[in-house]
Amino acid sequence: MDFILETPSDIALKIARRIKNIRKRRKITQKQMATRCNVSYASYRKFEETGMIAFVSLIKVVMELGLINEINDLFTQPVYLSIEEVINDRK
Repeated sequence: MDFILETPSDIALKIARRIKNIRKRRKITQKQMATRCNVSYASYRKFEETGMIAFVSLIKVVMELGLINEINDLFTQPVYLSIEEVINDRK
């Protein structure tokens, strides 16, 4: 069994930092990003600080950055943990 060393909050914050870096690289302010995504400024600012945001709002941010394929490709490749899962997937 694999041990998970990161918490969900750690992963969310890591994603927020990546998005923040992209935003800054493109010279977009937090207020501009919030406006473009139709997300409140407070929510967007909180997202970059904590990683917490509604999933639909995250999709809006990702779409604005032209990275929607990152979301669309989630969970498209099966990861099997046992031969039983492989067999059940064939049914």
